[in-house]
Amino acid sequence: MTTEQQLDAWIDAHFDEEVRFLQELVRVPTDTPPGNNAPHAERTAELLAAMGLTAEKHAVPDAEVQAAGLQSITNLIVRRPYGPGKTIALNAHGDVVPPGEGWTHDPYGGEIVDGKIYGRATAVSKCDIASFSFAIRALESLGARLAGGVELHVTYDEEYGGEVGPDWLLRKGLTKPDLMIAAGFSYQVVVAHNGCLQLEVTVHGDMAHAAIPDSGTDALQGATHILNALYALNTDYLKVRSSVEGITHPYLNVGQISGGTNTNVIPGKVLLKIDRRMIPEEDPAEVEASLRRTIEQAAASFNPPRGGRAIRVDVKRILLARALKPLPGNRPLVEAIQKHGQAVFGEAIPAVGTPLYTDVRIYGEHGIPGVIYGAGPRTVRESNAKRADEHLQLDDLRRATKVVARTLFDLLQPA
Repeated sequence: MTTEQQLDAWIDAHFDEEVRFLQELVRVPTDTPPGNNAPHAERTAELLAAMGLTAEKHAVPDAEVQAAGLQSITNLIVRRPYGPGKTIALNAHGDVVPPGEGWTHDPYGGEIVDGKIYGRATAVSKCDIASFSFAIRALESLGARLAGGVELHVTYDEEYGGEVGPDWLLRKGLTKPDLMIAAGFSYQVVVAHNGCLQLEVTVHGDMAHAAIPDSGTDALQGATHILNALYALNTDYLKVRSSVEGITHPYLNVGQISGGTNTNVIPGKVLLKIDRRMIPEEDPAEVEASLRRTIEQAAASFNPPRGGRAIRVDVKRILLARALKPLPGNRPLVEAIQKHGQAVFGEAIPAVGTPLYTDVRIYGEHGIPGVIYGAGPRTVRESNAKRADEHLQLDDLRRATKVVARTLFDLLQPA
């Protein structure tokens, strides 16, 4: 029996255990917001310890967590040293967006129907806490001589940008791997992704009684004028194309609007939250400056009712996630995953970019070459990730675990 067959056989023999592990991870909510995620880390560490994988618990101080807009975070590191050589980090995040409406399965149930597991984070990315953990166990079941080591990083700040997740671990000097694989969401190996700039825009008008609308300045009308100017930018963005396969063009979305005090009151304040996706070739500073100019010019051109005050606008940056750009040292990762992915899945595994953004770019900013790969369907759309009835084909979980285990074995061979 070849080494690959041995790894595959171990994963097949323990796959029911892997599925139960994932179910337990799904059953502890990690909705972010509000971001009370320390309890999940405690449960994950407990489950890992039962498998012989001791996790270091790194609690982020409350003040830093709250400054990031979250409630509690404990990041985990499992270190498995095998000898001199490169250290490969496997990063998966436990935080997820709230489930929202429209589910036909319990979002925290881990229910299995027709070969699929349902629940929030089954596809992104509690599944890869499972696939990475069991890939490490499969690797160690060989009892083979290896060089280097593996670290499993379970972090809890991907949805808010990663500053108190992987960035916190790296800044504190708690880890410095040579290579990294981050939780994936498709059959592809992802080598680049978009950046994201999020701005909070507060439009101030002059509140008034709805029966006398011209006695005030409607902040919502002013906000609508600004929204029209912002959305008009998407026409220009269509003309800006990325050279990275899988990434197309920049785009802008307004994801949240709130304001007003009552139905019979002209709103005096409206808040907009803007999400601007940036292709890898764009300069984030230039993008932000351009957006601020558009907002300021639109506010200045809004005509209030006769005698009304001009609107005033405050703009605050709430997130800057830089794009992930391929680092030259990622080739061994890409080649190993493509080789074993094709063998296990029976189809070519392309290396592409993705329009999503993740906290993986933080490793790249620290000079650590990495890729995104893990359990997922052929495309993100198929998984219902961040939508109702998020799910994962169990066969995809099994096969991705095999690919990661085989890849680790290849990359940790003694020289």
